[in-house]
Amino acid sequence: MPGQALSAQQAALEPPRAHGAVPAHGILRAEPEDFVVEEELGFAPAGSGAHLLLKVKKRNANTHWVARELARLSACRPNEVGFAGLKDRRAVALQWFSVPRPRACVNWAQVRGEGFEVLEAHPHTRKLPRGALAGNHFAVRIHSAPDEGTTLAARLAPRLAEIARCGVPNYFGPQRFGRDGANLDHHGSVAGLPRIERGFVLSAARSLVFNAVLAERVRAGSWRQLVPGDLANLDGRGSFFAVQQADADLDRRCEAQHIHPSGPLWGEGDPPTRGAVLALESRIGEQFALHSALCSAAGMRQERRSLRLTVRELSCEREAQAVVLRFRLARGGFATVVLRELIGTAGEVAEA
Repeated sequence: MPGQALSAQQAALEPPRAHGAVPAHGILRAEPEDFVVEEELGFAPAGSGAHLLLKVKKRNANTHWVARELARLSACRPNEVGFAGLKDRRAVALQWFSVPRPRACVNWAQVRGEGFEVLEAHPHTRKLPRGALAGNHFAVRIHSAPDEGTTLAARLAPRLAEIARCGVPNYFGPQRFGRDGANLDHHGSVAGLPRIERGFVLSAARSLVFNAVLAERVRAGSWRQLVPGDLANLDGRGSFFAVQQADADLDRRCEAQHIHPSGPLWGEGDPPTRGAVLALESRIGEQFALHSALCSAAGMRQERRSLRLTVRELSCEREAQAVVLRFRLARGGFATVVLRELIGTAGEVAEA
């Protein structure tokens, strides 16, 4: 329905900010080098095995395209190449891939391609699976807008302190939904779609429902507070526990960002929450029935994701006409949702 399509795009791409109006305006990604991300695996290469872990530097290059190039170089099928997650195209990314050890000798130290180069190659025991990251480190340069002058760092300082103390809503970033929300346009069965396109559509549908639930919690002011019926998430872990009743100890742990409320990653059946939380999540699931039905029909399970994203190691360095923000996010967190609480831009949207 046209009304729902518009509502879906707004929920995906224009969710409410949690910390109020942005304190400053700036220019992002004037060059790919203005957005640098480096993956943190959280484990060391095994040193032996039937696969290779490749540390790749890519610039202005699509993750899937680089994966196909690595498959060609190692003479394997594209689906045998592993990577932990997608990285923005208009950026410089230090990203890990895996390939089966090729029969022919490849001098990986000299491998260069359009927009990428291999920096390291290490023997490893298995294919790198999706999500196999501890986190990502970011260095983002924000150029001063013409009317901001040298006050950019000063304008950002109070908001940076607030974000370090409270975190930000853990929205899925706009790149999850494709350019102008194109991944949300498919409302029928995904059975006949190519594997990669099918994954994009299902991921976008699931992310939309999550963002819509989180948007309601942001409006209610409960996105970083536990309420009865919540499933609480232990920070940095995939563990959840039911909240029967909020108390001083849970409030203290939530204030310290040791635990967070969670929201639904839609799938078959009902979310495992209770009370008013379940009522909210069920209402959103019904509001976006076409998208939630896609996830259920695909056999996806009801899973959970933290509603809050903790921003660690946050710092701000001044330059002549810019600032450089450095921070670390746990896996699954989007730098774009941090930046949108800080900076207003002229419609800049990342391209996955």
